[in-house]
Amino acid sequence: MAVSTGGAALADDAGIRVREVGSFHIGGSPITLSGAEPREAYVAEGQPPARVDPNGDFETGQVYVQYVRLVRPRSRLPLLMWHGGGLTGACFESTPDGRAGWQQRFLASGLDVYLADGFGGGRASWQRYPEISLAEPLFRTKRELWELFRVGPAGSYATDAARRRPYADTRFPVASFEALVRQTVPRFRTYDRSTQAGYDALVVKVGPSVILTHSAAGPLGFAATIAAPDHVRAHVAIEPSGAPDPSTVDLDRLRRIPHLIIWGDHLDADDSWGDLYASTRRFHDALRKAGGRSTWIDLPTMGHRGNSHMIMMDANSHQVAHLIDSWLKKNAR
Repeated sequence: MAVSTGGAALADDAGIRVREVGSFHIGGSPITLSGAEPREAYVAEGQPPARVDPNGDFETGQVYVQYVRLVRPRSRLPLLMWHGGGLTGACFESTPDGRAGWQQRFLASGLDVYLADGFGGGRASWQRYPEISLAEPLFRTKRELWELFRVGPAGSYATDAARRRPYADTRFPVASFEALVRQTVPRFRTYDRSTQAGYDALVVKVGPSVILTHSAAGPLGFAATIAAPDHVRAHVAIEPSGAPDPSTVDLDRLRRIPHLIIWGDHLDADDSWGDLYASTRRFHDALRKAGGRSTWIDLPTMGHRGNSHMIMMDANSHQVAHLIDSWLKKNAR
């Protein structure tokens, strides 16, 4: 399927008329903790510690969703946006340097938008550790974010911002790197199953819709599509962290569901990116061979060089949003 990058990029604000803004939590299940030792806990500055009993009944595993519904959406298919690991739905709201994010751009294009915070991130809460969570949360350093998100090559980060050496052609707004760091959250690697259940429930609740995923949410999006092919009308995967082994999937269930897979630049920076790229390519090729509809885009081959892993934040994010929107108009039904 051909995808054009011509034409004007999506506007920041095309006279957006909003009908409703709201939120809800979905998924999760009750859990009872017992047998944990009471402890002394800090209450407030100047106050003595309080004796706290951690045992009791809790709800756990819920996903948070914020939605914006338009007065007259151009499509009956809302856009569900799912963030990557260590991030929240905020990554789609605004760019680190203050430009309109993809939430606003797709609203301006006429789509209702649902932003999710996966379990353990943002407003989705998390479990007690170590009593319930199976592993401690991971906190990414600035160096890890700089290199993993491909703002600069290995060894190019420095504590002193003036000494950092980003890629010469980077599209990421380097001067606002700290703004990206501030919105990252601890990552709980044992929460994927709960987040998947919440996202699957979201798809059923919303009904026919389009899923847009980034990074670690990519595999969750593929799984949600396989689980509910009558509800998911298209899946846009931005640099997904892998895809299902096609030999384990009934590809006939997916033949009618168009997929768009987009990759940025400098993927040779780390072997892990090459592995994720290859596994996703195997799925794409197998789906097409089975008669499915899948579009693969390497942005550098289309003239967009220097994109980081955070494509929705890069200087050309509006152009990539326009590319996605044009594809959806042609393919999402």
